[in-house]
Amino acid sequence: MKSSHLTVRIADVQRRLKKQKLDALLVTDSFNVRFLSQFTGTNGQLFISQKHAYFITDFRYIAVAKKILPDSVKLVEMKKGLIAALQMLAEKEKTLTLGFEEKNISYWKYSIFKKHLKNCKLQATQGIIENARIIKTPEEVLLITKAQRIAEKVFIEVRKNLKPGKTEQEIAWEIEKLGHEYGADTISFPAIVGFQENSASPHHQNSGRKLKKGDIVLIDMGMIYQGYCSDMTRMIFTKKPSAFEAKIYNTVLEAQETAIQKLKAGVKGNIGDKWSRDIITKAGYGETFGHSLGHGIGLEVHEAPSLSAGYDEPIPEGTIVTVEPGIYLENSFGVRIEDMVLVKRDHVVNLTKIPKNLKDSIFPIR
Repeated sequence: MKSSHLTVRIADVQRRLKKQKLDALLVTDSFNVRFLSQFTGTNGQLFISQKHAYFITDFRYIAVAKKILPDSVKLVEMKKGLIAALQMLAEKEKTLTLGFEEKNISYWKYSIFKKHLKNCKLQATQGIIENARIIKTPEEVLLITKAQRIAEKVFIEVRKNLKPGKTEQEIAWEIEKLGHEYGADTISFPAIVGFQENSASPHHQNSGRKLKKGDIVLIDMGMIYQGYCSDMTRMIFTKKPSAFEAKIYNTVLEAQETAIQKLKAGVKGNIGDKWSRDIITKAGYGETFGHSLGHGIGLEVHEAPSLSAGYDEPIPEGTIVTVEPGIYLENSFGVRIEDMVLVKRDHVVNLTKIPKNLKDSIFPIR
């Protein structure tokens, strides 16, 4: 990330502060800190006033911070702890109202701030930086796409190596190991691997269940590349599916493809969700689709915006969201198909390239 991009991001936050009548904002969420500074260590905060930005850290990270911070961000070493640094900056910037990220600050920490920052009114904030992260830059799109290409390479290798006797846990470990070998920072989340009846649990916890001939396999996985996540779910049929299994799979595929074909900038998240949900409901399986259709993805695997019944905001151009309907038949099997799409003005670009037609998902094992 070029330092000029970071400067632009910080300037955008400063405009948002003025709009919300905040003198300054304390940024503590690690993903938001990374978004604004590229810092990935364990002790780094940003104090952003309407005119200046400061990065606060301890002695361990001073050398790192000097290398990555743009000239527009001043470096502050915490020699006497965070509170002393905040007191100094609040006084220097004449801060009367200090915003803090309420989702990231515990009540205990808030109490300490309130006790020692007596001249500041502390104001809880939500989404100031998260909302700035919704629209991806071309560079971010490239990084997310690269993360997805690594995931696809891993998936193809894992699928090729499927054999009876392998456990869900072994395959999950294979996914993580191959991801590192193929250039990922790490996995976006612990891979979900569900055989047959376990595929009916949307967020199944991998077990020692061994793969058997004829099992249906669900694999939900993603990789991180230079901080940015990917997310994908594919089904594998280890034998020719029955007519009923094919019906369920094709219903989910139709629900997904319908949403992908209709989705574009300006569509509200709840409308996108409804497009898929209506198809599954009409087929008689509405009650088995219990999660939302999709979510934003970027530095975090789940971030704003959302394709869900409760999200009535429009999806802006430049957003990357997942589209992942599912049908889950308890004690039998489940199907989920998930792609990532880049939202454009009048269409979306599918960033997921693994084929997903039913015939492309049949890989008999011996």
